[in-house]
Amino acid sequence: MEITYASSSSSDLTSVAASTSGSSMPTSGVRPVKIIPLQHPNATSSSSLSSSLPCALFSRWLTKMKHMSLAQWIETFLPCYRWIRTYKWREYFQVDLMAGITIGIMLVPQAMSYAKLAGLQPIYGLYCGFVPVFVYAVFGSSRQLATGPVALVSLLVSNVLSGIVDSSDELYTELAILLALMVGILECIMGLLRLGWIIRFISHSVISGFTTASAIVIALSQAKYFLGYDVVRSSKIVPLVKSIISGADKFSWPPFVMGSSILAILLVMKHLGKSRKQFRFLRAAGPLTAVILGTTFVKIFHPSSISLVGEIPQGLPSFSIPKGFGYAKSLIPTAMLITGVAILESVGIAKALAAKNGYELDSNQELFGLGIANIMGSFFSAYPATGSFSRSAVSNESGTKTGLSGIITGIIMGCALLFLTPLFEYIPLCSLAAIVISAVMGLVDYEEAIFLWRVDKKDFLLWTITSATILLLGIEIGVLVGVGVSIAFVIHESANPHIAVLGRLPGTTVYRNIQQYPEAYTYNGIVMVRIDAPIYFANISYIKDRLREYELNVDKSTKHGPEVERIYFVILEMSPVTYIDSSAVQALKDLHQEYKSRDIQIAISNPNREVLLTLSKAGLVELIGKEWYFVRMHDAVQVCLQHVQSISQEPRHPDLLPVDKPGFFQRLLKQREEDLSVAKLESGNNSDSQLEPLLSRKS
Repeated sequence: MEITYASSSSSDLTSVAASTSGSSMPTSGVRPVKIIPLQHPNATSSSSLSSSLPCALFSRWLTKMKHMSLAQWIETFLPCYRWIRTYKWREYFQVDLMAGITIGIMLVPQAMSYAKLAGLQPIYGLYCGFVPVFVYAVFGSSRQLATGPVALVSLLVSNVLSGIVDSSDELYTELAILLALMVGILECIMGLLRLGWIIRFISHSVISGFTTASAIVIALSQAKYFLGYDVVRSSKIVPLVKSIISGADKFSWPPFVMGSSILAILLVMKHLGKSRKQFRFLRAAGPLTAVILGTTFVKIFHPSSISLVGEIPQGLPSFSIPKGFGYAKSLIPTAMLITGVAILESVGIAKALAAKNGYELDSNQELFGLGIANIMGSFFSAYPATGSFSRSAVSNESGTKTGLSGIITGIIMGCALLFLTPLFEYIPLCSLAAIVISAVMGLVDYEEAIFLWRVDKKDFLLWTITSATILLLGIEIGVLVGVGVSIAFVIHESANPHIAVLGRLPGTTVYRNIQQYPEAYTYNGIVMVRIDAPIYFANISYIKDRLREYELNVDKSTKHGPEVERIYFVILEMSPVTYIDSSAVQALKDLHQEYKSRDIQIAISNPNREVLLTLSKAGLVELIGKEWYFVRMHDAVQVCLQHVQSISQEPRHPDLLPVDKPGFFQRLLKQREEDLSVAKLESGNNSDSQLEPLLSRKS
């Protein structure tokens, strides 16, 4: 459909005559402009549609439930059914068996090490790697994720519980088990309510800063097993360093030499396992090697100055209800923080591994599976468990195909609890400390800091603030500060959106940012602006200020078209605007009145259906005029440019003397001259090779 806009000689910009293209040849002073008509939504029908939007999600979910088969229902509640019903025993079993054994061998010494980091007896680390691993294999949807105790969660447990009760007290252990129950309940609630998206507000810079600072604190907290004397338990770097320096006179050489030697061996094995494919098994065998070497040395030489793990209870954990509910209120912040770590680490790793292995993973269902694993683990004396970076990487490298490898890992942990605990009595604590330090050294993400400094100084600042506050003020305060600053950056970006002045690329009908494309040109009397964000109460004032600036300060060296003294049209390109609220609508009304008082007309290009519906309901479509809403920026420029052309022309006076009617060749020549003038007006160029016919010409 073609709409013909008439160029009026009047300066009244709002008087535009519209007619269809099927009319006869336009009269003198009228030039047809071909535009695409904008379809305005029916406010009545759209209103009834929008009123049902709150029920749309529920009805869609209900429809999905009705069409689910029995197998899909089983998969919803037992994700393991997905791989059980398609399991290829000949192809998968051998790979899953070897992967499960590898992770189990790696987990046994790590579990004891992380339990010591958490301030618990080593046996509770084994418990944490037993029942939760089994439960996750059934309810978890990831086939490669290795769950159990991890360093960061262990540090968080130690940090909060040491401020409540001494680690030697029985209540300390009870609160750690209660914390597992609370974390599990929170994870299940978030999974059922599909609230995993909340964590998106925490930027990658905060996560990297958190893991880097936590790794440094973890490594320093393990120094006491290397130095041979006690160091204060703290998540702040200053008290740790002070305690290490103040106790230097109690330094003991034997544990330092043994711990350093084992740590060096672990780092070499890890490096070889990562860099060379034929030595991949060394990465998983490192923790077991450290335990065997340390135990062998103690058995042979019986050094009195090296502390040992000591007696560990033999047998599987018994069922018991968590205790210490009177302290639950004080544990809520830490439970929320551990849940956040579970979402960031476990769900992030699981989704990455799922994409790498060619299957889909629902993050909310994954969160629910972790929650069930922690709840069931708390009834069998486990402290909070989550997905592990290192063990999941080894699991994927080992070729894990299904959750059966997790069940095999759980069986190995059960065998260790039943038969091997007498052997663990002679493990040196410095060996366990070396395992922890080698595991967390990979979390010190200095390469990320260098990358952020090179790419985005703002993200580098966020990384620095997060890591520095964690080191100086503690984990809880540091994470809160990092998240707060991250959200502040989001709010700042949202309240100060990107707004671009557009220009037309020569030889095209494409309009782009004149800062990015200096060759693009604008037109005298017209400002073309694109708003690259939703418009709402927080950013409308900024947008209005920028529009006023652009009205006055657009670079005139790139302007083409007829010479006029001021701005007559402001065209808003609204295709990137996904939402507009009532405050923004009212502000646009005020802006329209302000422009109207200065004889400036607003034109709006390409608003989406919801935005156009909101403007229509608010009466802004009628206030501005339907004829000033366009499908394309190109259409809006054509109409506005024709008005600017008519404004720039001198008023014509009727001739006093009669003139002869022009002949056929004179009329043809005049028509050609008019067509060329239009083309030159559009291109801003007098060369015939640069003609860019924007306005449609008479045929």
